Amino acid sequence: MRPLQLFEEYIAEGIIRRVKKDPQRAQSMIKQSERKINSLKETSDKIGIKKENANDYIENCYDIIMYLIRAKLYLEGYSSSGQGAHEAEISYLRKLGFSEKDVQFADQMRYFRNGILYYGTALDKEYAELAIQFMHKTCSTLMKILKAA
Repeated sequence: MRPLQLFEEYIAEGIIRRVKKDPQRAQSMIKQSERKINSLKETSDKIGIKKENANDYIENCYDIIMYLIRAKLYLEGYSSSGQGAHEAEISYLRKLGFSEKDVQFADQMRYFRNGILYYGTALDKEYAELAIQFMHKTCSTLMKILKAA
């Protein structure tokens, strides 16, 4: 896993670019994150977290966080695309005041999610529980940031 660059470096490389601010798209991302949070809670209440479904929880937690990061990017007039887009979006957490420890955990989730999708990586229940805790904490902060915008 390579280290994350600074957000400005992703802008210089063209992975992050300036676009027209898009509050409607941002609201859509926020609603998607809320829907996924509710679905995740319902699933965990009914089924629980097990080794067999740990990857599903990790993927969902990552997606929820990314929806909210993208919502903030759209509100600020940024868009990402191409190779390195997810890293650039995670890097944006630094601009939002998140600790380096939180940025690194989010990047680790990105790396593991990539492994799940493309390489058959299987993660355990304990990591899924950490991802859920991190998602709740991170989403709470992101929602405060989004409401203040």
